[in-house]
Amino acid sequence: MKTKKRHEKEGHLPASESVVASVSDRELIVDAQRGDVGAFEELVERYDRHVLSLAFSYARNSDDAKDIYQETLIRAYRSIGKFEMRSEFSTWLYRIATNVCISFKSSQRRYSEIFAGSNSQLSRTGSAEVRRDPPSSVSTEGEFMRAELGREIERALDALSPMQRLVFTMKHYEGYKLREIASITKCAEGTVKKHLFEAIRRLQKELEEVFG
Repeated sequence: MKTKKRHEKEGHLPASESVVASVSDRELIVDAQRGDVGAFEELVERYDRHVLSLAFSYARNSDDAKDIYQETLIRAYRSIGKFEMRSEFSTWLYRIATNVCISFKSSQRRYSEIFAGSNSQLSRTGSAEVRRDPPSSVSTEGEFMRAELGREIERALDALSPMQRLVFTMKHYEGYKLREIASITKCAEGTVKKHLFEAIRRLQKELEEVFG
């Protein structure tokens, strides 16, 4: 089976064709499981914007978001043969993305702790000095305050556990409903609510210490 897009690329179907039956996810999945890379690419194209959006909302950094996005697609391609049609492909793909987000933040946190320990040792010996200057692009006091608020929010988000950050991101940045988050993360809805409550309480505490 070949999709409309691949037919058009190969010249077998004119681009002006007005009525073409859309290919279902299931058909593309079956082709992808048989080794059709084009089918996998077309399948992913239907949902990858949501994956990239989640990755950026979670990582808050374009480079890290791209790494999460690429790792998600790599894992999905390697695992497509094991997909058993028990859920929507989109749910399965987002679940992979959430797992990558959690593992990415966990490994990043471990690296930060190691680096912080090394930096602390350097500071005690006087071999390193950390200096924080406002960005050169900040030209007004209002812009500086907004930039500072953004940094404090990022710092507060970093204080959350990977799962708390993920649930908070999906709910408040990506607009997922609690039941959708529960389905994607394979957690009970009550567990998702608990993570969200703890995330909000931790964020409030972190920001209160800064802004009173």
